[in-house]
Amino acid sequence: MSDFVLPYCVSDVSRVCFLYLKVYNFTTTMIKKNFNIKDLAKAMGLSTSTISRAFRDNSDINPETKEKILEKAKELGYQPNIFASSLRDKAARTIAIVLPELANNFFSQAVKGIEQITRAHNYHTLVYVTDSIYEKEVSILTELQNGRVDGIIMSATGEGKGSTHITNLTKMSIPVVFFDRVYEDLDAPKVITNDYASSYQTTKDLLERKCKKIAFLVIDSDRSIGQIRTKGYRDAMKDAGFGKDEISVLECDNDREISYDIIRNFILENKPDAIITAVERLAIVTYRVCLNEKINIPNQLKVIGFSSLEIADLLNPAFSTITQPAFEMGKKAAQQMFVSLKSAKGNPVSEPIVLDSSIIHRKSTS
Repeated sequence: MSDFVLPYCVSDVSRVCFLYLKVYNFTTTMIKKNFNIKDLAKAMGLSTSTISRAFRDNSDINPETKEKILEKAKELGYQPNIFASSLRDKAARTIAIVLPELANNFFSQAVKGIEQITRAHNYHTLVYVTDSIYEKEVSILTELQNGRVDGIIMSATGEGKGSTHITNLTKMSIPVVFFDRVYEDLDAPKVITNDYASSYQTTKDLLERKCKKIAFLVIDSDRSIGQIRTKGYRDAMKDAGFGKDEISVLECDNDREISYDIIRNFILENKPDAIITAVERLAIVTYRVCLNEKINIPNQLKVIGFSSLEIADLLNPAFSTITQPAFEMGKKAAQQMFVSLKSAKGNPVSEPIVLDSSIIHRKSTS
């Protein structure tokens, strides 16, 4: 009896082990290899279009089926290639955000505003930083001509320079929306702030505070925001009766160390009693110069600048700001983008959307 049972048991165990190894090897192979949507469809006995609808969160798929597909995909380690599928379907559902810098609080808040709208439309975002280098902007936008994104929301770096890399995008029906820093010569949706009026009123406020030697610090005064903000300062000084020699516009640099030397030398030589900065970083450098040179703010020098710095009131002394509605600008720019995406004509050109900035006087101008 035992001679009969033993071979049967060995045979049975062998069959079980063989089946186990077969299933194990199949599962391991499917997980380790380049598992694609066809493999997942085959494993579940469904069509690839059904699998695709589940990952795209389409409304025309049974919720239970969708849940099973997502669970199975997770079990097998499958991740859909968003870009590959979007290129096939010519619908990337992705918006590129192109910025001169990220360290500036204005841009980080603007990105939050953009993403609030893009998420509501089930779109992804990709952020690119040009570091205020025109050639880098050209390179990034040329690369994006490959159809990787549906549209581009950008704050320009190369105002006043060639814009072929922008027009090439619009020719390919990739809409572009500008915010804050723009190419003035291009017909495209733009979201900006009342820079001229803000700069003019700020200068007027300082004059009313008995300041007589007001200087304006700027980077790239020949570009859109620098040019407009500088003009607001110049016109306010002229209207108050100041001559050309009494109007001081100091051209600074993107490099903080270079700007430090420029600002330090200017303050020590010219002894202004007030400074307006066109961008946030120049205000921070001015504070550092005053700290190192033991110049009292605001008693010896009043300081105010265009800035969205969230901790402006925590600086010593609290920093007076011309605050742009960065978050709202981002939202408006994204809303304009979706208008463009829905338009059969691509970028529907309209008058720029102009939002008001807030002039907030704190201790640094008291």
